[in-house]
Amino acid sequence: MGQFEASFFEKKHEIDFLSDGRVTNVDLLASALKEGVTSLNMAQEKQVFLILPQESFVFLKADVPTDIAPSAVTSFIQDKARTSLSVDLDNYFYDYFLKEVDQHRQVTFYAVESDRLEKYFEAFNLLGLKIVSLLPESLALFKLFEKTLRPEKKENILYVSYSKDELSSYLYDSGGLYSDEKWMKQLDSAETLPQILKTRGEELEQKGTKLNRIILTGDQSEKIRQDTFTKEVGVWTNLLKRIIPDFYQEHLKLIVVQSGSPFPILAYDVCFGAFVFSQENKGFHILKNPFKLKGSKISLSLSGLPIFRKEVLIFIVSSVLSFAVFVGLSRVNWSGVKIPALPSNIGQTNKPTATPKPVTPTPTPSFKKETLKIKVLNGSGTAGKATEVRDLLKNKSYQEIVTGNADNYDFTQTVIQVKKSLADAGKAVANDLKDSVSSPKIDATLSEKDTSDVIITIGADLK
Repeated sequence: MGQFEASFFEKKHEIDFLSDGRVTNVDLLASALKEGVTSLNMAQEKQVFLILPQESFVFLKADVPTDIAPSAVTSFIQDKARTSLSVDLDNYFYDYFLKEVDQHRQVTFYAVESDRLEKYFEAFNLLGLKIVSLLPESLALFKLFEKTLRPEKKENILYVSYSKDELSSYLYDSGGLYSDEKWMKQLDSAETLPQILKTRGEELEQKGTKLNRIILTGDQSEKIRQDTFTKEVGVWTNLLKRIIPDFYQEHLKLIVVQSGSPFPILAYDVCFGAFVFSQENKGFHILKNPFKLKGSKISLSLSGLPIFRKEVLIFIVSSVLSFAVFVGLSRVNWSGVKIPALPSNIGQTNKPTATPKPVTPTPTPSFKKETLKIKVLNGSGTAGKATEVRDLLKNKSYQEIVTGNADNYDFTQTVIQVKKSLADAGKAVANDLKDSVSSPKIDATLSEKDTSDVIITIGADLK
């Protein structure tokens, strides 16, 4: 696919463009959008990937019975949404995804009312722009730490954005968004950040939700020390600035900032999360059907719209219209991009014989050690173990190896995660480490979309 260009425009206006996830004034919103589009020199861009705040959507999280036939899952989820949310789905755009968590199948369902979308489309239509895809803010953020989760372990995670004057957070579990309430708190000198988050954790525990982890992002999180912060809060804290290089480096390499500086992930985390989501989840598409305006006649001339003063800070409001990054993020029509899955045996040719013989074939490896992409994560708590395992594997002819830390250090048993299509690779790696790890757990559930073919999380059983 090559690389994607990214450019940014930031401005805060003295008027709220949104209320409860709805556009308050189409003309004023279009004026602000025009300023952003003009500043980014995006005249050639006509299609928009729009990120909307969670309050624009209705949301459902539920278990799906395992005995439901695959063909009946969609009907089950639709009936569940109608009953639980009391909505008429004929007036909504919606989609859902399923995840296996702790031996349970969970559905996460998002829907947005067509009347709510009307004014968004009107505003963009004024500029000759077409919204081709939209994503909830909370789902884009979940994508940023999804790869750190283990399918066999259910966790409750608080995703916290830390800016100079404000904290905001969503509560997730291993299957996705847990609660659609966005918690926010203004910062002052009365309490420190660790004290605030410790209190928040205690509040959630009193309501029956014990936190397992905190993900900390935002431009101010750059100054945080993970070890001391975790100790003060009392909940294991992962910094997004450390997660991204370990788990999303391949996606980061795809983005080229026009200024030549690194992509500012801590400021534009929701945009980067949506970019990763668009690359990995092409089947999720809330706007499955084209949106049609209800015949409203728009005759407004944008040249006469007011442009707001420049003394204020973020482009539109909340993180809602971070869409600007996406409009300038690439020269690609996201709705039309289809990346066919390559068969695992590409490049191999099978020569049929005239008379097949019932012989037992000799197994051949479905991978090459030299090209196998391996990630080694230290989950033992003993410094240097990831490097030690990397050196052991390199002596066994593996070459593509990166190292890092696991999300926590309580692994008692070494786990080898491998893609199902490369199950033999997991066994081969385990065999090559047998002198150091006698009986690692092999887990062939690693996503086929993961940039690594094998992820080794080192436990305390490493000799």
